[in-house]
Amino acid sequence: MRAPSVPVQVVVHAALIVFTALTLYPILWVVRMSVSPGQGFQSGLSPIPEHVSGEHFRAVMGTVAADGSWLFAHQLLNSIIVSCATAAVGVALATTAAYALSRFRFPGREAGMDAFLVTQMFPSVVVAVPLYVLLDTCGLLDSTVGLVLVYAATSVPFSTFTLKGFFDTLPRELEEAALLDGASRLQTFVRIILPLARPALAVTFLFSFMTAWNEFVLANTLLSDPRAWTLPVVLQRYVDDYGTQWGNFAAGSILVSIPVVVLFFALQRHFVEGLTAGAVKG
Repeated sequence: MRAPSVPVQVVVHAALIVFTALTLYPILWVVRMSVSPGQGFQSGLSPIPEHVSGEHFRAVMGTVAADGSWLFAHQLLNSIIVSCATAAVGVALATTAAYALSRFRFPGREAGMDAFLVTQMFPSVVVAVPLYVLLDTCGLLDSTVGLVLVYAATSVPFSTFTLKGFFDTLPRELEEAALLDGASRLQTFVRIILPLARPALAVTFLFSFMTAWNEFVLANTLLSDPRAWTLPVVLQRYVDDYGTQWGNFAAGSILVSIPVVVLFFALQRHFVEGLTAGAVKG
């Protein structure tokens, strides 16, 4: 195939640079607000700050509770525990459920899949009040365990559908060969299916983690103790009826985004494997 001419390559690269700049501009603008002194809304088109200050990051990260303990550390740890536990529980339960739905035929299979689909049609605000009553009855309000149970319940249906679609693409001949060699169904699942499903598991884990990490409505409804808050609830407290602390809000937004970016790069290799799987025959 003939290579594009130099003028065409210049135009393509120029267009890519423009689109990249447009994509990064809002992020750079948030960075500008986070490092600019003062809480006022920063006007102007330039994303380059005139003055640099770390006061907003110090204000957000240095938040303390009434007893003098480091409140931000508790809230950050809450978000990490809740998100990791939600992703782990959701993926663990969804993996076995998706494999069963993909490989076995049993009564209620189609009805179960339809029920999973129905649960995805309702926004979280619809179930906020029933969940509040249930957790209050069980004594799990303002607790990490209660929030993990709520998030995992919403994560399992999505994770199950995602993994089932991937399991459907895996050839059954691999499992049949292992069974003929004397492997049990559990050994086949653990030693053959799960290693092949690593890209799908990584993607599902990331989406479950991000959903729990960014969720606000249920966390704001079910948590009233500042020591139990997750980071999205903390960010909302910088916006009230009398004004917005834009500098602290921007600094908090950047701090909230860092763990997701780190996790994405940590799982990037598995994403590439998932995109290239099946690209080479044989």
